[in-house]
Amino acid sequence: METAERMEHEIMRTEYKVWMLGAMAAVLVSVAAAQTSAVKMGEAKMGEAKAVLPTGLGEAVDRDVMTIREVTEKFKATEAAEAAGYKRNTGCVEHQPAGAMGYHFNNEALLDATLDLKHPEVLVYEKMPDGTFQLNGVEFYVPKSAWKSSDPPRIMGQDLQTAPSLDFWYLHVWVWKADPSGLFAPWNPDVKCSEPSAMSH
Repeated sequence: METAERMEHEIMRTEYKVWMLGAMAAVLVSVAAAQTSAVKMGEAKMGEAKAVLPTGLGEAVDRDVMTIREVTEKFKATEAAEAAGYKRNTGCVEHQPAGAMGYHFNNEALLDATLDLKHPEVLVYEKMPDGTFQLNGVEFYVPKSAWKSSDPPRIMGQDLQTAPSLDFWYLHVWVWKADPSGLFAPWNPDVKCSEPSAMSH
C-alpha cells in the first residue's frame, strides 16, 4: 500500500511539474508576443519620424517639429480634433502639378496675431481611399486684420506667406507626411485629392 501511495504521489508531482512548465511556457510566449508587438509599434512610430526627421534644417527646427508632433498626436482622429474646436473649413485643396494641401480643419478661437507651436491654428488632413482622414501636418495662420506690423509674421525661423487675393498669412509644416518639395512647402505632390475643391482656406 505504501509503495502504491508513493507511486501515486510521484505521479501527481510529475503531473504538477508538467502543468507548471506548461503554464510558464504560456506566460513566456505571451510576454514575448507583447514585447514583439511593442517593438513593432515603436518601429512604426520611428518610421513615421524618420520620414520627416531629420529635416536637414538644423536642430532647432527638428525640435520644433517634434514639439508639434507631440501636441498633435491626439488629433490623428478627426473626432478628437473636432472635440478640441477644430472644424473642417475646406474641401481638398489642390494645385496641380505642384500637388495638394488637403483638407483644412481650422480652430476659430486661435485665429489671432499669436503664433504658438503648441497651438497650431489649422490641422491639415488627407482623405484616404477608405474614407478616413490622415493627419499630414499643420498650418500656422494669421488673419491680415489681426496683424499690424509691416513685416510678415514668423515662426520656426520662417516668414508666413500670403498673396494679394488672400486675407491671411499662412505657413504649412508637414510634420506627419514628408513633402518632397520641403518641410514648409505650400503644396505636397504626394497628397492626393479624390474630391478636389477650389475653396480657400
